[in-house]
Amino acid sequence: MGETAPGRRCRDRGVGHILTGGALEAINADIMTVRTPLAGRRRTLSRPRHTSSPLSRNVFGRAPLTCGQMRRLRQGNMILNIADRIVRPDVTPAPRGPGVSSAIIAALIITGLYVGREIFVPIALAILLSFVLTPLVERLESWRVPRSAAVPIVVVAAFLAIFALGSVIASQLTQLAEGLPGYQQTMQRKISSLRSVTSVGPLERAAGVLQDLGKELNRPEADSVETPRPVPQPDQTKPIPVEVRTPPPTALENIASLISPLLHPLATVGVVVIFVVFILFQREDLRNRLIKLAGANDLQAATSAISDATGRLSRLFLSQLGLNTVFGIVIGLGLSIIGVPSAILWGILAGIMRFVPYIGAFVAAFFPLTLAIAVDPGWSMLVWTVGLIIITDVLVGHVIEPMLFGRSSGLSPFAVVVSATFWTALWGPIGLVLATPMTVCLVVLGHHVESLKFFDILLGDRPALSPPEIFYQRMLANDPGEAVEKAEEYLKERTLSEYYEEVALKGLKLAQKDLKRDRLPVARLTEIRDSVIELIDDLADERDDAREGNTVDAEAEAAIEASVPMPELPFVIREGLPAAWQAEHPVLCVAERTDLDEAAARILTQILSKHGLGARVAKKEDISSSGIFRLDGEGVALVCISALDDGSPSYTRHVVRKLRRKMPEAKILVCYWMAENSAITKDTVQADAIATSLSTAAKYCLDLAQPRSKTDEEGAAPRDVGLRVAG
Repeated sequence: MGETAPGRRCRDRGVGHILTGGALEAINADIMTVRTPLAGRRRTLSRPRHTSSPLSRNVFGRAPLTCGQMRRLRQGNMILNIADRIVRPDVTPAPRGPGVSSAIIAALIITGLYVGREIFVPIALAILLSFVLTPLVERLESWRVPRSAAVPIVVVAAFLAIFALGSVIASQLTQLAEGLPGYQQTMQRKISSLRSVTSVGPLERAAGVLQDLGKELNRPEADSVETPRPVPQPDQTKPIPVEVRTPPPTALENIASLISPLLHPLATVGVVVIFVVFILFQREDLRNRLIKLAGANDLQAATSAISDATGRLSRLFLSQLGLNTVFGIVIGLGLSIIGVPSAILWGILAGIMRFVPYIGAFVAAFFPLTLAIAVDPGWSMLVWTVGLIIITDVLVGHVIEPMLFGRSSGLSPFAVVVSATFWTALWGPIGLVLATPMTVCLVVLGHHVESLKFFDILLGDRPALSPPEIFYQRMLANDPGEAVEKAEEYLKERTLSEYYEEVALKGLKLAQKDLKRDRLPVARLTEIRDSVIELIDDLADERDDAREGNTVDAEAEAAIEASVPMPELPFVIREGLPAAWQAEHPVLCVAERTDLDEAAARILTQILSKHGLGARVAKKEDISSSGIFRLDGEGVALVCISALDDGSPSYTRHVVRKLRRKMPEAKILVCYWMAENSAITKDTVQADAIATSLSTAAKYCLDLAQPRSKTDEEGAAPRDVGLRVAG
């Protein structure tokens, strides 16, 4: 590995051979400084030992290296690279996931809301009040009142009403405090009467025995020898009593002690008034800024989202305010008639606490119920108070409120409880009142803003999974019982055919998509089919006709709102059908490929049977090359091929040909459930007809089964012989 002789061509044999000690010394001579693993300095070549003319230097100002030096240099570079990899491993930090960043941001936001609650609480109150007052300002502006006058009028009227309400609450609290000593005696008498009733019980006697034993154990031992008393000394001095008198407070101190508790609430009210005035005056400018912030690239979507959110929230809060005011007035009048003290106070509290759904009514009812027990020596006042609160809350919550706000308030019960707990812990009692309105704001924003969609999913009352997804998930979990419960709720307002069309078949289509993507093992198909068969058997007693009930299930409501009502299917009478259709099972439903196709075929079979047309199912094995010969085709007038996958018309055509050879007189209908390939026609698969939905397939079968005259056979519509309308 020495230098090449002059005039001899240099051959670079590579660097894969073992280095000798002489080669390493030569490398060290050619390389002055190397990059060490710890310091990370760059390799630097030394200048050559010999001098050369300027013409022999390279572009970097150094003399060109000989072939031997280049080989040794390349070997040295290889050694340095290996040393770098061995000594200094890769310490590149792992990328931080998006969940960690989101958690950090959420923690910072919550911390900021807690630390800055003195600022954010007035802003939140001002925004909510502006939602309530904006419709009133717009109404005055529609009456040609200028905004410069409309805003002060509305704001002054609103805060005068709030101050009047506060003064009424203060006076009621004063009266309640004055009467509390008298209520205490009544409470003691009731407790004594209850104790006398329950004192003869074994638990009460056991508790008394345990108390006596405890007293006996804790009593100190009696001294065996009486300790002598100390002899008083005549010259012992007695302590002199000292009395400390504070000077009476001055007038300024009295004023300061009176005003100091009111400074913070008055400052908060002042900040709220200022924010409300500015929001009402600058609402268009704030709207434009929100649109710019939400997405200036899509003005149409941003404008629609902001308009919908502000409109819905304004109507919701204003309607809720009016309804809760009526609720508080009714409770206050009822309690005053019953004789509960401070009835106006409890009516105001009931109206305020009703802004917190589900739990607000219970919190507001606690105080008047306690007073009813304390005031009345008997129990009649308590019974009347309980009846008043329950009847009023049920009437308002389940009759009037659904008429005003629709089926739902937009929040799930779990979200209401969680939000009330969260905002109360964050901002105190005012957070309990603000919890529901602020959560509604977050849900509305999540409905329109994609980045905040998780609020709509977590806190909204809409189901996280669609009804077909719930159906599919229950079939995967082998739990058809819950699917039957959802189906029964759905059937309170829709027909059985609509349930199968909008929920069951769409759920089977989801399973078919997972099967095509290799996300669903083939072994699970049999379990899904068996679960669907169990569901079909459980729904065998349901009638396929229109319903007029009402459901309260959220998933069923979502499915009903998303569904399109189907036309009613006719009912046929077996005795009035043609001879070819009077067999026990004139319709044969065939599964094309998988157990999912068989499940869909059984759904069609049940619907046809409920409408008077007998049908049976043939499994996928019955149309195989060996099973087609054993298939019983006697009495079959129509064959329905059930297929959830419309991606292989050639295979369907092959199945049609086999069935035609087996049953040449029968009509063949291909049912591509939820078909996505609209280019497939009956000529493509050589069938008599193609159906893409349960309603069209069932209607084709029922219409084909009706007797026809010669005119009908030439192409006219079938007559209504042997046909009766459902209901």
